[in-house]
Amino acid sequence: MKEFNMRLTHLHHCRGMSWKMIYNILKKDPELKFLYNDAPRQIIPQVMTAQDTHSNVLQDLHSDRILEQIRLYSQNGIRAITIFEKEYPILLKETYQPPWVLYARGDTSLLNSGTHLAVVGSRQATDYGEKAIQLIFPKLIEQGIIIVSGLAAGIDAIAHKEAIKNKGKTIGVIAGGLFHIYPQANQKLAYEMMKNHLVISEYPPYTRPSRWQFPMRNRIISGISKGTLIIQAKSKSGSLITANYAVQEGREVFAVPGNIFSPFSGGTNELIQQGAKLVKSAEEILEEFPY
Repeated sequence: MKEFNMRLTHLHHCRGMSWKMIYNILKKDPELKFLYNDAPRQIIPQVMTAQDTHSNVLQDLHSDRILEQIRLYSQNGIRAITIFEKEYPILLKETYQPPWVLYARGDTSLLNSGTHLAVVGSRQATDYGEKAIQLIFPKLIEQGIIIVSGLAAGIDAIAHKEAIKNKGKTIGVIAGGLFHIYPQANQKLAYEMMKNHLVISEYPPYTRPSRWQFPMRNRIISGISKGTLIIQAKSKSGSLITANYAVQEGREVFAVPGNIFSPFSGGTNELIQQGAKLVKSAEEILEEFPY
């Protein structure tokens, strides 16, 4: 790992470090030349208001343990990819406050190859949702579409599995770090994807998942994708957060219509009312991706 990338990754590991703090530090020290010298005394206090955050950052910046952790990631097949590297997803750079560092395990070439489609939906998927995926996916995979989802229970897991079953490629974006796959029921699937596909996170590998991280990771799912397909979703669903991120970034939003009496179709039907494209086949998605 180049020295600059190592320093940025180290900074990213510091407790209490926010996106804006890193931005302000880079503005004052673009090459992070003084991170271990003048920064603790001059730069860091200027970009932090809380004294406890300041102390934690200074402590972590002088932690050999953290540096050793970062050096050992490669032995576990983990790549720390900073926003300044060519492997970083081009589409994600176009989003609001893209992660400074992505932690990846698997085939990182998938980040910038082919066309990515985010597929998300209810954690309580029904037969209808599964059959919709089984109907739509074969043609998408045949055309080289890479399926992106969140490795959650329900529609996410079905989407990953169907992509693999159809000999396609898939990317999982998780909350928490790569050493803490959640839910446990999807660990086997995650490890299979780490071998032959790709799993990524914006959090250092030892980070345990927290509730607030799940909606945050949705911006990455939509951010690396040209479009987002919602299969099943309740009216107040995390999947709708992903759709909203897609809309904000000017990406395509697709929705599978559902039974008006089913709570699992409330969100998708509302999206269609709001302008999402109603889809019943792969062709109706592919025609929006002419290139």
